[in-house]
Amino acid sequence: MAWIVLGFLILLLVVLVGMYNSLVKLNVQCDNAWSDIDVQLKRRHDLVPNLVESVKGYAAHEKGTLDAVISARSRAMSVSGPADKAQAENILSGALANLFALAEAYPQLRAVESFASLQSALAQIEDTLQNARRYYNAVVRDLNIKIQQFPTNMFAAPFGFKLRQFFELSDAAERQTPKVSFSPPSA
Repeated sequence: MAWIVLGFLILLLVVLVGMYNSLVKLNVQCDNAWSDIDVQLKRRHDLVPNLVESVKGYAAHEKGTLDAVISARSRAMSVSGPADKAQAENILSGALANLFALAEAYPQLRAVESFASLQSALAQIEDTLQNARRYYNAVVRDLNIKIQQFPTNMFAAPFGFKLRQFFELSDAAERQTPKVSFSPPSA
């Protein structure tokens, strides 16, 4: 009888250790995925001043639009946490959309190779960022499910595991993709 009880306790311990380790693994994956998003956002933030400088030479009188982009970039760089970061990045995306709309009014700017190169780099960063967001949200979903499922929910909170926030768009208007045209101006 003692062997049966001992065997049951060992089995229970193995199951608990397995559940704990799976929570730790998902927690680390969330941190890693957030780090990937952070790297892409840093690349995006580093590109913005170059875009503004490119436009400034051709559209210096459009100071309000340029200031809005710089202000949105500063705010996006200063916030933390998925929800606040998503909101700030959405504002930056809108400001960048306005910048590119402004650039459409200046055919000579669109013809400048450095501006076209910056637009292309931004498009590539946006694609990579979208993939990083998708991966982060998938890992957060898996962690949140694991934290809420029985039996891991009984010891997730006491061991400090908390639900994570998704990195998502918060407003229907922000869900619209900014239109960026790489086509030459029509004659």
